Amino acid sequence: MTGNDFLAFIKADFALTTRQEELFLALDHLYREWNAQINVISRKDIDGLYDHHVLHSLAIARYLLTVPGVEEAFAKADVLDLGTGGGFPGIPLAILYPQAHFILCDSVNKKTIVAQAVSQALKLDNVQVVNARAESLGLNFDFVVSRAVASLPNFYPWVKGRYDQGILYLKGGDVNEEIAQVMARHKLARGKVHTWPVSSWLKDPYYDGKLVIHIEK
Repeated sequence: MTGNDFLAFIKADFALTTRQEELFLALDHLYREWNAQINVISRKDIDGLYDHHVLHSLAIARYLLTVPGVEEAFAKADVLDLGTGGGFPGIPLAILYPQAHFILCDSVNKKTIVAQAVSQALKLDNVQVVNARAESLGLNFDFVVSRAVASLPNFYPWVKGRYDQGILYLKGGDVNEEIAQVMARHKLARGKVHTWPVSSWLKDPYYDGKLVIHIEK
């Protein structure tokens, strides 16, 4: 998928400004340049930047369109992207939601170098990149987002008590047991955890079994 193909696809769901279009198109050059120096995307998959990374990140935004009250809150929220790697899902979401503020956090320094360089090149003044472990941040956020950095039972304790509105977690596979464990261990009320299949929006077989997991406060 080229950048222009990507724009044609997402404009069916999201109204983009000219500036946002330019920022999304710039991702291709920036990630190719930086990935040649610091490998944050499999070199076999760099041609799938838009198909497998940018669109996957924006699946969170597409899910939010199905819960309008939450989408409106997210658009102006303080958001932690935990385990951001080279900037996913945080950077695509920061482009789409310029009024939200994102802290992109990863414990691996070389990955945050890439996220920082890309966000600076794009002049995203709503992004702050932090090289740290989650437990050292000492901050609270409206939302936490992340893309499959760990199993849900391992991930949840890192952010427990750190979010005021919700978690939006991109995860694949059979997550029912993971969700059950988190709900039991942390006494989450029934009806507070929702799953949304990414394949309902993205028809590429790559997304079969991939979900947005939404944990409400």
